[in-house]
Amino acid sequence: VSEASATIKLNINIDNDSESSAIVVVNSEVYELSATGEILSEAVGSFPSKEVALEAKGKAVSQMSMELNNPKLWGPRPQQRPHLYKALTTLSQNGKIIDRYETEFGIRHIQMAPNQGLIVNGELIKIKGVNQHHDLGALGAAFNKRAAERQLELLQEMGCNAIRMAHNPPAPELLDLADRMGFLVVNEIFDSWQRKKTAHDFHLIFDEWSEADLRSFIRRDRNHPSIIMWSYGNEVGEQYTGEAGAAIAERLDAIVREEDPTRFTTLSMNYAKPDMPFARVADVIGLNYQGEGIRQEPEFEGTERIRTKPQYGYFHAAYPDRVIFGSEVASSFSSRGVYLFPVSDKMSSPTRDGQGGDSRNAQVSSYELYAVDFGSSPDKVFMMQDLNPFVAGAFVWTGWDHLGEPTPYYSSRSSYCGIIDLAGFKKDRFYLYQSRWRPDLPMVHILPHWNWAERLGEITPVHIFTTGDEVELFLNGKSKGRKKKGELEYRLRWDDILYEAGELKAVAYKNGEQWAENVVQTTGEAFSLKMEVDRDRITADRKDLAFVTVKVTDREGRMVPDAAFPVRFIVEGPGEIVATDNGDPSDMLAFPSSQRNTFSGKCLAIVRGKVDEPGIITIKALSPGLRESSYSLTSE
Repeated sequence: VSEASATIKLNINIDNDSESSAIVVVNSEVYELSATGEILSEAVGSFPSKEVALEAKGKAVSQMSMELNNPKLWGPRPQQRPHLYKALTTLSQNGKIIDRYETEFGIRHIQMAPNQGLIVNGELIKIKGVNQHHDLGALGAAFNKRAAERQLELLQEMGCNAIRMAHNPPAPELLDLADRMGFLVVNEIFDSWQRKKTAHDFHLIFDEWSEADLRSFIRRDRNHPSIIMWSYGNEVGEQYTGEAGAAIAERLDAIVREEDPTRFTTLSMNYAKPDMPFARVADVIGLNYQGEGIRQEPEFEGTERIRTKPQYGYFHAAYPDRVIFGSEVASSFSSRGVYLFPVSDKMSSPTRDGQGGDSRNAQVSSYELYAVDFGSSPDKVFMMQDLNPFVAGAFVWTGWDHLGEPTPYYSSRSSYCGIIDLAGFKKDRFYLYQSRWRPDLPMVHILPHWNWAERLGEITPVHIFTTGDEVELFLNGKSKGRKKKGELEYRLRWDDILYEAGELKAVAYKNGEQWAENVVQTTGEAFSLKMEVDRDRITADRKDLAFVTVKVTDREGRMVPDAAFPVRFIVEGPGEIVATDNGDPSDMLAFPSSQRNTFSGKCLAIVRGKVDEPGIITIKALSPGLRESSYSLTSE
């Protein structure tokens, strides 16, 4: 593959279901696709026609090859463009087309450079990834294209360029979206092998089904250009079992290479060490949390729980010819819009009551310093990557909050580790990652909100995330100092601010020039509801969705950040509410409810049109004592 030409190979499996032998002619043409998947023009190339003889009830494989001049290469955004092609293949008998098959694909070249990382089409691409569970929040586990597209759109806005499908084969439609939107993908199968994690997991059928499932998985997905690695195990117990575990890994690795020799293999290891046989098997070394070190904070000294030093350097020394990446990092916790005091003075802290956590209300502080015991804050993850520049990048646990796994509070419905909450609202952490992953975007973000009447005169730390290199902070027009990011610093902190109502203003500078500005104000009392809809036209098919955000605002239209009000949604016209949410992990109200309390000033309704009933859908939001809001959209 090059910009000048590419060799395209086509393997076609043909089954003859009839009782008679047959001779068929195979034809296949290649077309360029638009960004939305439509064929752009005449065929840009064709494979030589081939005649294939089939026995009755027989099978055959037809292998074809062609050269495409000046191909448009597929590559990840934003550095490259995700160009796609489609092969249209027909089977003809006696001059009549009897079958037709369409295959979308992309043309690109990937390499792994041990001291650099991933190279796509000759360009070094740092992996800026997230892990994603399969659910779509309030919609549940069944796939919906628009909901998944919305997830990817927000991740792309943050600067994310890669998804690890944790820890099961994804819906193929999700891979289609990744292809078209330009995401890199680590496609993963198996969260357990022979050793169980739970009583009824895959270990019960692993020996019988692992080969068949692995082959089917790769055959289904191998034409997706977004996929750069096949992962065939996440934190499996066999990583600790010496040569026996390595033998299973080698068997699976051989199957992957047989089915697809063009991509790299990987395994995600937690607690495994470089001298363990398991670590030698896959092409690319994936480390879960070990790169940053596990339970290295002083409070864990003397614990009997597993502790490990930062492992990136040890693995690099043991395997200098291999690429290493963080397959899971961070697992930071936060509840959107919730800020708890006092604030840790450390770069990263485990979550405890009085230290970022509130077990009584099942919430975690959004100062974005707190993590699961074996995890790290984003800042610590960034630091370890910068100290180990050979690391190819990482996948954050997780991009979005997901259903289940509600660590650290198991009375809750959903997780706290997402950069974006379950409703699709950005947490403060979104802007910390954006400041890292989109350095050319002028931005500065202030936290916390500034409605703290109960903290008058008390220390209320202010933290700033920015793509600039220094910031001057003002409180009610008075400068609180201009600070510059130091080496291995990823936020700017004013930990001595005494609260007074009014206005916080941050002015960011880059290379000495003003770069970006942000203001946070103390708001008035709640007065009105304000509705925002992600788009004003949807398809009348019960599949397309509109995401309706409702904010509680004061008389000046500013969102009241601590507002908690019940909101009732009413839909008029040919539409209906599918679900509501607010991003609060502790909210146990059923998702299909048409009523939802605001959480940190917001809530969400998901609306769809009725099948073949075009028209105007009007959504109304009402709350006692507040001015109502409405919005009309078109279903067509």
